[in-house]
Amino acid sequence: MIVNLTSPLIVTELQKSYQGKRVVDGLNLELVRGECFGLLGPNGAGKTTTLRCCLGLTAPDSGDITLAGLPVPQRAREARASIGVVPQFDNLDPDFTVAENLLVYGRYFGMSDADIRPKIAGLLEFAGLAGKENANIRTLSGGMKRRLTLGRALVNDPDLLILDEPTTGLDPQARHLIWERLKRLLSQGKTILLTTHFMDEAERLCQRLGIMDAGRLMTIGPPRDLIRDNIEAQVVEVYGEGAPDWATAEATAFAQRIEVSGETAFCYVKDATALLQHLGGRPALRTLHRPANLEDVFLKLTGRDLRD
Repeated sequence: MIVNLTSPLIVTELQKSYQGKRVVDGLNLELVRGECFGLLGPNGAGKTTTLRCCLGLTAPDSGDITLAGLPVPQRAREARASIGVVPQFDNLDPDFTVAENLLVYGRYFGMSDADIRPKIAGLLEFAGLAGKENANIRTLSGGMKRRLTLGRALVNDPDLLILDEPTTGLDPQARHLIWERLKRLLSQGKTILLTTHFMDEAERLCQRLGIMDAGRLMTIGPPRDLIRDNIEAQVVEVYGEGAPDWATAEATAFAQRIEVSGETAFCYVKDATALLQHLGGRPALRTLHRPANLEDVFLKLTGRDLRD
């Protein structure tokens, strides 16, 4: 295998099955240095398994992985020493203070306390936790813990960050602070691999996205390109008890594609003028006219059925 040292992560034909079920199915992925790449997909799509394989925490059935220029899983421990990871669930030690958590984590990378201590103030400022050095983890809010986990991932000054749903469960203020911090890292030349269920987060942060389902990458590209290439330009959402019947009887004359979910009909159109004029004569139906977005693409490619 030829290693591209300009790419922090290269995945070729990755395969992984559990109990006869293919979870990752021939996945190919290459990050561009300095980009934020978003890996999107419903629950069970294979995102977390892909990340675990890339980190050497799960052995793939077949395929090649190069992380930080090193083959994984053969040299996974060495590769992990040069990257930062924010797991899906916080794994901070509740018996330690904030500063002690950073010290212990830094030791995993072979760093001495003398090397770590000068970094603590800067890491806590980055995480919005200045002055919290001596606070016990048990006293922190969920948002504080999440931000500390992000700051902790930077203790070894990694070039690549792998973030598994970093803002799940956070309030809007905490989400926006983390977005600002991630943009700061990108401006410093860091590379970020991000999984998220928030489409607005993916559009704000990512230069490129891959939408994954059933272990395969369905599409890949810049967010605006994915919207342009995979979905009609405009969406008219039609609400009300009569919306499904109206969609079946009349909407097909105006829309290129129609999806009905509950009492809402989603009408995908290139030009909404005729449809909106028609709906003006249906006062019992409520409407929302908007441009197509990444969530529309996501639902088109992966479906509207609930995943557990």
